[in-house]
Amino acid sequence: MDELDAAIVAELQRDARQTNRDLAAAVGIAPSTCLERVRGLRERGVITGFHAEVSLPALNRHVQALLHVQIRPLSRPVIDAFKAHLGTLPEVLSFFVLAGGDDFLVHVAVPGVEALHAFLMDKFSQRKEIVGFRSSIIYQHARANVIEPLDL
Repeated sequence: MDELDAAIVAELQRDARQTNRDLAAAVGIAPSTCLERVRGLRERGVITGFHAEVSLPALNRHVQALLHVQIRPLSRPVIDAFKAHLGTLPEVLSFFVLAGGDDFLVHVAVPGVEALHAFLMDKFSQRKEIVGFRSSIIYQHARANVIEPLDL
């Protein structure tokens, strides 16, 4: 990626709904050039999609938690099956497969603490591959809105 591609990506991360004309003006290029650059970024897999950000409380998800999960046996079939299971649970926002003491870190959002407890009892403690888990309630969550490329 050159500096122009980086500027386009940063601008789209700030506002993906802007028109091509507005995007071109923001980065100082012709609309036709901008359209080709954005098309190239998508084809190369730099831009992977455009998403709407939603309010979790508006969707009755007032409590977020991180679940630290250990599974056994550690094998590809067990890990793949657990990943597939997580993908079916509406409470799960995202998950990470880890190295170290925990095998998974699962980000969930639920209506309240009682719902979190029910989720853990009904959808985690019943799983035979889970040998241990602990939960951490999230008080606040922030993330970078614009991710910039790093120098190699």
